[in-house]
Amino acid sequence: MTNKMAGRVGDSPLVGAGTFAKNGNVAASATGQGEVFIRGAATATLSHLVEFGGLGVAAAAHEVVVERLPALGGTGGVIALDPHGTYAAPHSSEGLLHGYVTTDGRIVTKVFADESPAGKRGKG
Repeated sequence: MTNKMAGRVGDSPLVGAGTFAKNGNVAASATGQGEVFIRGAATATLSHLVEFGGLGVAAAAHEVVVERLPALGGTGGVIALDPHGTYAAPHSSEGLLHGYVTTDGRIVTKVFADESPAGKRGKG
């Protein structure tokens, strides 16, 4: 958050809000309007939806970041990975700078959901 209050502690360092990992389940890191991520226990909720709700990592991440957190009044994004290498990076904010490496070694970076790996806007 640009020009955030000096000394403000956001969600990123708080386990269960901005970061969470459980062996055999999911690892997630989030960023956004921290107070909402804290109140919504964003990354722990994502993990619980996978473990107890039977959702895949992409569906769980989408439910938390795109459906639940905006209803609490905040936006942001999450990067999540399951034990099989399934990757999800949904965001309810305008963009989320993120990247990953494919199994064939290709490096992909994106900001917008509809951005192609080559950096052009469109299907991707």
